[in-house]
Amino acid sequence: MTRDRGQMWGDRQLPGADTVYRKRALRSSSCLFAFLVFAALACGSCQSPLPPLPNPPGPKTAVRLSPGDVIKVAYADESVPDQTQKIRRDGKVSLPLIGEVTAAGKKVIDFQHELVSRYEGELENNEVLVTLENGTATVTVSGFANKPGAITFDRPTTVYQAVMQAGGVSDYGSASNIHLTRIINGEQRSETVNLRPAIGGTPTKPKYVQDGDVIYIARSLF
Repeated sequence: MTRDRGQMWGDRQLPGADTVYRKRALRSSSCLFAFLVFAALACGSCQSPLPPLPNPPGPKTAVRLSPGDVIKVAYADESVPDQTQKIRRDGKVSLPLIGEVTAAGKKVIDFQHELVSRYEGELENNEVLVTLENGTATVTVSGFANKPGAITFDRPTTVYQAVMQAGGVSDYGSASNIHLTRIINGEQRSETVNLRPAIGGTPTKPKYVQDGDVIYIARSLF
């Protein structure tokens, strides 16, 4: 009878023991999964920084006209009034005698030379002067910024200035892992920018943005 009771007691304990075993196994699996995720993130952060983008713009880089820019065309020939126009979304402006002309994507001086050529034979004095009255650029700041979104400003502007206008890097963002993406010859190209030295006050060479750039602030792992 005593042996039967012991056997019955052991049988009653088996389900509980099995539950404990399953809990331990589940806990071990969860820990292993968390470790693998952390290892993957750590390895991702250890990848080599993306190389610098070719032909970086600078404070003295000639500005190329973009949709939304306001230009003034002054005519030497007094028979034509001066024109102040905003470049349309299709990149064009409409000018007297010659009609629609594509301005976007061209340097101001190049566009001026083109107009001089186009007005040859249309005016007695075909000299014109093109000036940029209001040139703005739009950059999108995304990721772990305090105020992510599209930012419009006068050119030239640095990555650091753009990030600061977006409220700076959030508590969860990495100031040393910022991706600057730009369209070059129809392809999206990216490079890694480290703003930590600049934020800390160390003299650094500024990195300038262009119209249409996207700045992504990655998450900090620590």
